[in-house]
Amino acid sequence: MTKFIARNEGFICEHCGKTVEAIKYGGSYRNHCPFCLWSKHVDTDIPGDRANKCLGLMRPISAITRRTGEYVLTHKCEKCGFERYNRIAGDDDFEMVVGLSGGA
Repeated sequence: MTKFIARNEGFICEHCGKTVEAIKYGGSYRNHCPFCLWSKHVDTDIPGDRANKCLGLMRPISAITRRTGEYVLTHKCEKCGFERYNRIAGDDDFEMVVGLSGGA
């Protein structure tokens, strides 16, 4: 299996339209919008490869808290239904994360 490819790149969020900068703290790579928490189905089985042809928008459907206290988002692709877990970043809208976890 090929290794994980950590990418820390900015982008324009296709869901909310905001400009998203590369992550500056609270993580080492960017995989979703910190404003609306939406993602895009761009990777195959290798995180960071950007080789997926689906390219559907991925809705944040829930958040869980690991035993370590770390929050993890569940994203579901609106186009193909694929689900993926993504760690939150230090600049994510934390109130939105908590709302997805049922804590709001």
